[in-house]
Amino acid sequence: MQQGDHARRRRKLGVRGALIAAAAAAMVAGALGLPAVPPALAQTGPVSPVPVAGTPTLVNTGTTEQIRQLADCGGTMYAVGTFTQISWNGTTYDRNNAFAFSDTAPFTVTSWNPDINGTVNTIAFSGGNCADAYIGGQFTSAGGTAVKNIAEIDTTTGAVVPTFKDNASGQVETILAVNGHLLTGGFFKGINGSLADPYYASLSPATGMDDGFVHLNISGHYVFYKVKNNSTEVYNQQLSHSGTLDLVEGDFTSVGGQNRRQIFMIDVSGTTATLTGWSSPEFDGSSPTTYPYYNCGDSHPFYVHAASWSPDDSTIYLADTGYKPYNWDGTFPLVGLCDAVAAFPATQQEVTHDWINYTGCNSLYSTAADSSAVYVGGHERWADNPDGCKHAGPGYIPAPGMGGFTPGASGGSLLLNSAGTAGLYSRSRGRGADDMLLTSAGLWIASDNYGGNTSCGGQSGYSGLCFLPYPS
Repeated sequence: MQQGDHARRRRKLGVRGALIAAAAAAMVAGALGLPAVPPALAQTGPVSPVPVAGTPTLVNTGTTEQIRQLADCGGTMYAVGTFTQISWNGTTYDRNNAFAFSDTAPFTVTSWNPDINGTVNTIAFSGGNCADAYIGGQFTSAGGTAVKNIAEIDTTTGAVVPTFKDNASGQVETILAVNGHLLTGGFFKGINGSLADPYYASLSPATGMDDGFVHLNISGHYVFYKVKNNSTEVYNQQLSHSGTLDLVEGDFTSVGGQNRRQIFMIDVSGTTATLTGWSSPEFDGSSPTTYPYYNCGDSHPFYVHAASWSPDDSTIYLADTGYKPYNWDGTFPLVGLCDAVAAFPATQQEVTHDWINYTGCNSLYSTAADSSAVYVGGHERWADNPDGCKHAGPGYIPAPGMGGFTPGASGGSLLLNSAGTAGLYSRSRGRGADDMLLTSAGLWIASDNYGGNTSCGGQSGYSGLCFLPYPS
């Protein structure tokens, strides 16, 4: 697989005030069973461009391996993906597609070893319960126990929890726990005996059965001139800091009977999830005369692979692949949303972008945001490059593998190094950083070891995983 075919995510209170607000929000969220507002809100940021030493790494076996997603629960970081061995502190550990380690130095690798026999795309924890992890992907066994693409795993023993049903008809790509539900997306048409909600279903954390919280009738796929074969799927999702709204990305054209493409927003605060009015003609094709560049390259029909929320939930940031619009005439500057980071208002209606920053036809796959920066990761080479496509255009700035941008509706400027000659952040481009996770301590970046490359922040030794701390 080549790089371009990656198989593929307020008002200033002062530090003391932000800490109080974050703590209060966490208490409310805990009482409701919602994920807590990330403590990263209390940080002034941006994160340091220099990685912390001593984190676990992928072993370079000669085969490209990848960490696909990270989840932090109870002081332990869980990593899933497609890999066979992990190195830490001079020791190599056999770990098939899932492992865990302490989220603070010295980042000790734990004994947890569920031994999954295929790719794990996603991991989630429900209601603050760190005793059990829910995983999804493309696999048929865990620790020798037969399962199919989804399972609940004991985080002490690594064993499959037998009371949770574990059969999805197709690959599971995303699981998000919210308010006593597991919002689960992928390629499946049936899951745990139910055909009611293909591609995106809400499951009971206790039984794995469809609990009816989500019923959106997702359907369709992208059709335009010379487009490659593509299938309906739900790929990724992100819960708002308030815990009431969820962004969902994937390959579809109809959601809840409404026109939706690439991404949609649902309200998860009620007794059932409901589709909101948030969308844009820039990616849903609802105004093709005014916004004709809503489809990207014929080899990249699904291109909005990740999104993030601003700390106050007022702005949504998209990280896009796509190469270039399929109907682009080749003149500059670039148009559309392909291979760019973009900001949109989170207002629940049809909106248009606040700003776009183009890489120049290199893909982005992940994003995270705090009050000081919008972080994106991919296999990009440049930023500020609307006048180049696979080459550096006038005014470009080097920003390999990762970038940080000023946040908010009037943001979009690349954060620069002290010399002003390149982006503040960098990492080995590889196939592209697949996940970014902000915690109160800093930014974790999950990626791969493509070509044996291991650098982060200009330093070697960070194969597949890099941690950039907040200033102390």
